[in-house]
Amino acid sequence: MSRSAHPAGPRHADVWPEGHYSAPPADVNALDPKVWAQTVTRTDTGEVSVGGIGVAALAEEFGTPAYFVDETDFRARARAWRTAFGHDADVFYAGKAFLSRAIVRWLHEEGLNLDVCSGGELTTALSAGMPADRIAFHGNNKSTDEITQAIEAGVGRIVLDSFQEIVRVAHIAQSLGTRQRVQIRVTVGVEAHTHEFIATAHEDQKFGIALADGQAAEAVRRALTLDGLELIGIHSHIGSQIFDMAGFEVAARRVVALLAAVRDEHGVELPEIDLGGGLGIAYTSDDDPREPHEIAKALGEIVTRECEAARLRTPRISVEPGRAIVGPTAFTLYEVGTIKPLEGLRTYVSVDGGMSDNIRTALYDAEYSVALVSRTSDAEPMLVRVVGKHCESGDIVVKDAFLPSDLAPGDLIAVPATGAYCRSMASNYNHALRPPVVAVRDGEARVIVRRETEEDLLRLDVG
Repeated sequence: MSRSAHPAGPRHADVWPEGHYSAPPADVNALDPKVWAQTVTRTDTGEVSVGGIGVAALAEEFGTPAYFVDETDFRARARAWRTAFGHDADVFYAGKAFLSRAIVRWLHEEGLNLDVCSGGELTTALSAGMPADRIAFHGNNKSTDEITQAIEAGVGRIVLDSFQEIVRVAHIAQSLGTRQRVQIRVTVGVEAHTHEFIATAHEDQKFGIALADGQAAEAVRRALTLDGLELIGIHSHIGSQIFDMAGFEVAARRVVALLAAVRDEHGVELPEIDLGGGLGIAYTSDDDPREPHEIAKALGEIVTRECEAARLRTPRISVEPGRAIVGPTAFTLYEVGTIKPLEGLRTYVSVDGGMSDNIRTALYDAEYSVALVSRTSDAEPMLVRVVGKHCESGDIVVKDAFLPSDLAPGDLIAVPATGAYCRSMASNYNHALRPPVVAVRDGEARVIVRRETEEDLLRLDVG
């Protein structure tokens, strides 16, 4: 690869323009283990490897852009969550983060349950062998066909999200001659400290039935009277990418208060509560996520304390980590193309992907890290903005970061922590081909979701 020099942006801390970034790192070649998967390392040659395979060989075989999943890391994180919560609680992997048949098989083998929110996710889960009774079905607007599919498959629970859905699920279950186990999703009025688009427990949003004004209590009344339903508990989810446990404490307190009210009115102690997911991961070195055992201990203590105060038997707890399991296990590999320095501002580094493979920066103002992975460099760091190849000014992958000032076209760079919501939310904008997902483990790499082809695009175009 050529190593031609490029005019760099500013390099001294006192002249960095305003932006979301820290000072230049002490070592631009360092890989922070907080944001990279377990087996990712920089070899003696300076190249980065995952699962024992260097990125140059991976790029040669699978092309770029591509998502690479560290299977060892994924399985270790799944086991950590299962172990942390033990046999007296349930861990449902949130399939919306990223789902494929290989992922389903890994979850099954590691003892986790699965949360789906569409007919397509349910079909994927069942086709890969996940037992239906270990599947929960979510969603704020489940279709009649999806509800029928879920009940006929025998899913372990359906999470009811509205008064209309209570009646709809009950009617379909009764017509199929069964009673469907259900939970009621309530909004508990917690303002989670996260982006407004991923905060889900305040009243002014589309999910759940509000505790305010007695709506959730009325939903319980209706569910308990319908023959097609077996109400097993209450569900709450306060948002995503959350580091502070205070919101979960408030949510648990309010959910337990509802359980106590149900007992007092109906003489029924519901046996389960689901506190959702939303636990944050490290996208940058500034993020400080909690470990599964810390989360399990904190949630268990919160629920036990509140139940003791209300004189309730402690219900079985469920949680729904998705991002927290798959997010840190993957990175996206890109090839550098155009490099465009803007004097006094920053250098724009264009890659062969963009918002079609990672929409989160444009959608949520998400922050990511980035590293030169095909080699090391002793050059001074330069402030860069990593952008894609799409026809949008907002096509930004990493807003502000530091890369070596000798970066050149053909270099490989990687963005870590892209396992969650990147491939799931990928698009064909500008008729881009969605990248493959490649699992790497113990020196072997295999495609688990293949790269799209132009034939795939044309196959749908019946023009």
